[in-house]
Amino acid sequence: MCNLYRMTKGVSEVARLFAVEADPGANFAAEVYPGYPGLVVADGQTRAMNWGFPLVLTGKQGQKLKPKPVTNAREDKLKTAFWRDSFQHRRCIVPVTQWAEPQGEAGRMTRSWYSLPDVEVIAVAGLWRQTAEWGLCYTMVMVDSSPQMAEVHDRMPVILRGEDWAQWTEGAPEEAFSLCRTWEGKLVAEHSGERWAGGTAQPALI
Repeated sequence: MCNLYRMTKGVSEVARLFAVEADPGANFAAEVYPGYPGLVVADGQTRAMNWGFPLVLTGKQGQKLKPKPVTNAREDKLKTAFWRDSFQHRRCIVPVTQWAEPQGEAGRMTRSWYSLPDVEVIAVAGLWRQTAEWGLCYTMVMVDSSPQMAEVHDRMPVILRGEDWAQWTEGAPEEAFSLCRTWEGKLVAEHSGERWAGGTAQPALI
């Protein structure tokens, strides 16, 4: 699962790459954490949305708890009630420079960063929707990991080739689903000594 990534390119640069309109007011950090804004390509423009669909859980006394962001959608869950409508009608692209996975013993985990060789911006398949809790939100779609990173995590983002961008965002659900496959190209791994530390929002798993 991806719960931390980098996006170090500017809004205008990303808009030119994907041939869409740029929202000059889109604000996001270079490192994106669950529950915080990230840049998304949707409906012909770049825009900032909050990372993670809100999941409202119920406490032991029946009370509604604070929502948690669901940052990743497994491809085998896309037809379930939580994701179905967004997958059918609101698919997007999440531009990513690198994504991170935790590696090591619990409490001493470090960040392992992944990227593509000679590619400055990775197009990750995503979903988005309007929410009552946090406004516009998005999530990334996940599949089984490449053998090149399987020792670190068993899931990875769906990476889209340039020729598949339109099929993901504009194609029929069946056409889009056919793109949900493990990346077969080379990955660049950077096993850093940075301690793994997330943002304040704790992502949920469903």
